[in-house]
Amino acid sequence: MKMRSGPHRLLATSMFLLLTTSAFAADLKIGVVSPMTGATATFGQENVNGIKLAYEKMKKMAGGKKFDLIIEDDKSEAIESTNATRKLLSVDKVSVMIGAPTSSLALASAPIVQEAKIPFITPTATNAKVTQVGDYITRACFTDDFQGVVMAKFAVENLKKTKGLVLIENTSDYSKGLAKSFTEAFTKLGGKMASTEDLTYAAKDTDFQSLLRKVKRANPDFVFVPGYYVEVGLLLKQARAQGINVPFLGGDGWDSPKLFEIAGEAVKGSYISNHFAPDDKSPVVQNFVKDYEKAYGSKPGSFAALGYDSLGIVADAIKRAKSTKPADIRAALVATKGYQGITGTISFDKDRNPTKSAVVLEATPSGYVFHSRVNP
Repeated sequence: MKMRSGPHRLLATSMFLLLTTSAFAADLKIGVVSPMTGATATFGQENVNGIKLAYEKMKKMAGGKKFDLIIEDDKSEAIESTNATRKLLSVDKVSVMIGAPTSSLALASAPIVQEAKIPFITPTATNAKVTQVGDYITRACFTDDFQGVVMAKFAVENLKKTKGLVLIENTSDYSKGLAKSFTEAFTKLGGKMASTEDLTYAAKDTDFQSLLRKVKRANPDFVFVPGYYVEVGLLLKQARAQGINVPFLGGDGWDSPKLFEIAGEAVKGSYISNHFAPDDKSPVVQNFVKDYEKAYGSKPGSFAALGYDSLGIVADAIKRAKSTKPADIRAALVATKGYQGITGTISFDKDRNPTKSAVVLEATPSGYVFHSRVNP
């Protein structure tokens, strides 16, 4: 799917303005694998919306060179993610890839891209294992190691809670990784788990009554649920119906308008860690929000902002590499330092993970509200 120019005004960032015709010594193809349908479709759709905004600006700076953005839907399934990745590499011959937004899907694609030696950036896959696949793999988001610490500190230091429970989606790399980092940080801060029972659920579960009865028996003073928005929305609604009124905490997997459609008033008293807050007063953020709303008729979430930043980081790497060869792009990409993005200043560490801040958002029935910023 080749994207065409739209009529909307796009956010001008300094890195895009520095992208000159000389950077494009040859035609360029960038592949995108994202879940446009399926269980995590709102993540993928937001990612692609952000990428498309960045694409229009990057294409303008390409000075008339042929520049294709080829988007494949992985349908929120790991096997489809590998199939789409292989198609982009073998048929479309892309020079760089923007990978899936969730950890399990990114982990399905990353080994294939690493073997082919094509530079790969995931906007929002936070599991630590993603960049451990190899030296061609990078990400625009912080990792679960950082995200887990942020929410553990928030539970203990801000909410003054020390007796918690963690509910884990048992097939999700994201959920398991974030649960591990949260639990380790929480116990180091003096927190204790209210129960040693197996507190897991499966993707696509809709009935959480049995699990929530265990939660009620344990009587925690908060519950941490590092899951995705559909299951979390149902779980919150059923928890409140059972009279479980303690705060629920989560991560960026909650970041979807669908959560509020599903949970309604049940989101009250919940907090999440995230990469971006649309009500942040920063002029860079507010310009991006204005352009996104004009293009798509809704406020952007972190998946849109990180999609935009991912292509921006790629554009900056191409500008510095003065080349469209995959090896040259990769060398410049992993050397990224001080990139000024929508989601903050981004510099890659030795493991190709960005050092950057996180935000904590409070969930209200009308959406998320900025609460605080946490620096690394």
